[in-house]
Amino acid sequence: MTPPVRIWVTGLGAVTPYGAGVDRLWQGLLRGESGISDFDRFDLGGLACTRGGQIRGYTPPTRPGQPALDLATGFAWGASLEALEQAGGGTDDLGLVTASNFGALDEGERALAGEAPATALAACAQDTTTRRLAAGLALGGPTATLSLSCAASAAALAHGASLLRAGRAARLLVVGYDALSRCAWSGLCSLRTMTRDRVRPFDLNRSGTLFSEGACALLLERDDVCRARGGRPLAELRGWATGNNGFHMTAPPARAAGSADVMRRAIAGAGLTPADVDHVNAHGTGTKANDLTEAQALEDLFGPRAARLPVTANKGAVGHLLGAAGGIEAMVSILSLREGVIPPTLHFETPDPEARVDLVTGAPRTVSLKCVLSNSAGFGGCNAAVLFTPA
Repeated sequence: MTPPVRIWVTGLGAVTPYGAGVDRLWQGLLRGESGISDFDRFDLGGLACTRGGQIRGYTPPTRPGQPALDLATGFAWGASLEALEQAGGGTDDLGLVTASNFGALDEGERALAGEAPATALAACAQDTTTRRLAAGLALGGPTATLSLSCAASAAALAHGASLLRAGRAARLLVVGYDALSRCAWSGLCSLRTMTRDRVRPFDLNRSGTLFSEGACALLLERDDVCRARGGRPLAELRGWATGNNGFHMTAPPARAAGSADVMRRAIAGAGLTPADVDHVNAHGTGTKANDLTEAQALEDLFGPRAARLPVTANKGAVGHLLGAAGGIEAMVSILSLREGVIPPTLHFETPDPEARVDLVTGAPRTVSLKCVLSNSAGFGGCNAAVLFTPA
């Protein structure tokens, strides 16, 4: 039997509440800095939710003759350029998969308010940013647009890897992004999942999540293409899985059965067993339901070993990055794998006896890693998991 085509990650890019660049994200997490602040981009109109991961003072890099970019596309553009620069190589054969919850809704809002031409309403279509990125970056490969709630960019990585393995593309740029706008913020507040305190993943006194904006970009390549052009892999995307449990619009099923399923299939698809996994980057939203059921899913998957398996939850520091969340957490998983360091989970004070996980807290944990699993989940029953091993 012919072995499956190997998929390499060769470039990373990020724009987060810490600022522009992957290194700012990584160092902010390692130092235990919070990316959350009081939200002041626009008048909140009396909404109870007032804190989030707002990006301030960011100007995306431009190219000669390039038109002005809306906020969301600007984040995606900046992350894409960083990933492309690290990966090197041309763009003639490069495809694109984007993932977002709200797309360029910020530009559509301007049109509705009479601050932009009515044609700007087209930005509300999810594929508008996809087309703008593909044209601006002169990408010659296939494109796809996904919107799968908070599992979107992890699912985009899985979709991109499947396209590469099927021979439908040679190289793919996977971009997850979102910007906080009036409409988006109002909708997120109405869900009643936001805390007025801090995001406290897996803490007994957790009270909800806080939403952020930004973008991630990861460049994927087939092994033969990477070798032929002399590319330098950062990690192998060895396993992946997506699914939809169809259980409820917002609530997870008992014991996060959908998450357990995609994590199990991602591991099996990599030709590995749960015993091979050294570390899990959890979805960890800081909501009562998510953290408890995710801990139960880990217990069901890893058995007694789950209580000794190092887990981190980046949302405690940087907030919930919506369409970019899964991709950012996959990126952090790759950095942990390469550096042998797991960033701490912020704001953890009181263990929850029902959510028994070995949460990395207080300070980074130095540990030798050979296999890292990143779990993502979203409203509507969307689930995705990706697994990385060393290059």
